[in-house]
Amino acid sequence: MLVSLRTILAGAVLAATAGVASASDLITVPVGSSEVALPVATGFDWSGFYAGVYGVVQSSSARGTELGAGIAAGVNAQLDFFLVGGEVALHGLTGDTIDTAYGQVTGRGGILVTDDLLAYASAGYGMELTGTGERDFLAGGGIEYAVTDDISINAEYLRGFDLEGGNAKDQFSLGARFHF
Repeated sequence: MLVSLRTILAGAVLAATAGVASASDLITVPVGSSEVALPVATGFDWSGFYAGVYGVVQSSSARGTELGAGIAAGVNAQLDFFLVGGEVALHGLTGDTIDTAYGQVTGRGGILVTDDLLAYASAGYGMELTGTGERDFLAGGGIEYAVTDDISINAEYLRGFDLEGGNAKDQFSLGARFHF
């Protein structure tokens, strides 16, 4: 009886370990021949043309605080998580001392913080189109956030360093852009 109990226990141990070994060596066979495409989340495509509108506050020692609105058009090129671009903008300003129009041409370079959020530095040239004809070197930066596949919102600060006219200025704008 002792021999048969040992034989039964040995057989049970062998059967249990054989089942584990065969379970780790299972081979899977595909059931169908069609491949299933997995959804891939893509981020905002910053490359291409855009146009937009913005509100602006401009402050200087000679003119005080002026408020205005403007339009902008530009182009971007996204290189992996870097972005380079250029923009032309025109805005009208009104304040206590004078009403004027101001145009600017800027270039920008930035880094995508996330697929939908851009942080950038900007520099360029600005000039008053009416009035005293002031001219400025512009430098600053901003952030832009992609709200949908075609629309982004941005906030930007530019410092106007006086080139002609003796009136350095600070400019802050909030805007919305439509990307083509």
